[in-house]
Amino acid sequence: MRPLVPLAAALAAAASLAGPLPASASTYVRYGIQDDAWLRFGPGGTLEDRIDELDRLGVEVVRFTLDWRRIAPTRPVNARDPDDPAYDWSSADDLVQGLRRHGIEALLTLWGSPAWANGGRGANWAPKNGAAFAAFATAAQDRYPWVRRWLIWNEPNKAPFLQPVSPRVYVRRLLNPAYDALHAANPKAVVGAGVTGPQAGAGGMSPVDFISGLGSEGAQLDAYAHNPYPASPRETPWEGGCARCETITMATLERLLFWVDRALGPKRIWLTEHGYQTNPPDPLFGVSPLRQATYIGSAALRAYLAARVDVLIQFLIRDDAELGGWQSGLTYVTGKAKPSFDAFRLPLAQYERDGRQTTLWGQVRPRAGPQPYRLQRLQGGIWRSLGGVQQTNAQGTFLRTVDAGLGARFRVWSPRDRAYSAVLVVT
Repeated sequence: MRPLVPLAAALAAAASLAGPLPASASTYVRYGIQDDAWLRFGPGGTLEDRIDELDRLGVEVVRFTLDWRRIAPTRPVNARDPDDPAYDWSSADDLVQGLRRHGIEALLTLWGSPAWANGGRGANWAPKNGAAFAAFATAAQDRYPWVRRWLIWNEPNKAPFLQPVSPRVYVRRLLNPAYDALHAANPKAVVGAGVTGPQAGAGGMSPVDFISGLGSEGAQLDAYAHNPYPASPRETPWEGGCARCETITMATLERLLFWVDRALGPKRIWLTEHGYQTNPPDPLFGVSPLRQATYIGSAALRAYLAARVDVLIQFLIRDDAELGGWQSGLTYVTGKAKPSFDAFRLPLAQYERDGRQTTLWGQVRPRAGPQPYRLQRLQGGIWRSLGGVQQTNAQGTFLRTVDAGLGARFRVWSPRDRAYSAVLVVT
């Protein structure tokens, strides 16, 4: 694994057991999840039970879709008024309000065009004009005035999510009208644009071309959002991405920063969907459950070190029931936890290894502020604590340099959670 800042800087930071942020790191990154189906439908328990589970995981932000087509199946008389009788907010109200009660930030995606707005076509077709979408954005902001972060559509560079695939259509009929409406309704609103998929796919555009097109069309945005899924199971958060193509994954995060800077300026970056599928159950695209756990910790570190990255969203909590769906959950479809469940709430990653000097980064996510933790190493078949109970910094993170070479095994113990992280093997 290669760091984004020199080893010397990491070792200097590690002089304190909690470790300050490296100079190039984002001081704003927040870690969250998206799993609309699990949050709304279970299985088992109540919505409050599921939000309690998010608390135990240390989720800071939840991305959730406001489906315009579902919320406004018929044309409202006064579309800017959230209380217009045509609106049905029942698919979102309980969840968005529940997140607020628990102090978990909502990141709401506006998506899905009603037939009355797009000429009788499917939900992935752009509305005929931007006025109707802008009115819906106004109504959504007024319905949830405490929500600040918004996303405009999902993966508009891919044909299954937006028709036609066109930066001009996206900017003129969706993004800019919604941007103006949200900021007018709430001057503190922060609007994320793009939300691009990592590859073009059939009938789509590469994220590089789409970003360039947004710049040419005068896109208005506060942050650029991207879904940096791996292109293959062989890809890690740091390595394996294609060197000369227009795909953008976590392994090629610098490519995203370069093209956003070039086309749109130094915008904040939101990584709004990311995950690794596991085998089992997916034998074609999955990695082992232990490798998934390692990659979740490494991706957390990758986002932490990257300048301007504010958000990293894990997709999903629970595997899809159908094998053809996504198997990137922190639990299997049965509800049994994968190692990645502990890797999410207590991420541990290898920052750098120089001979026998290994620098580890970790975080205790549940709760806010400095957290007690123990770093443990497996020696002679016994887990031994290194230095007793230590404290993280105010963000819950720590950076530690230890005398350990290839194959050494580590884990973190959180006494407040009475939980261990997944095991990290030094490579």
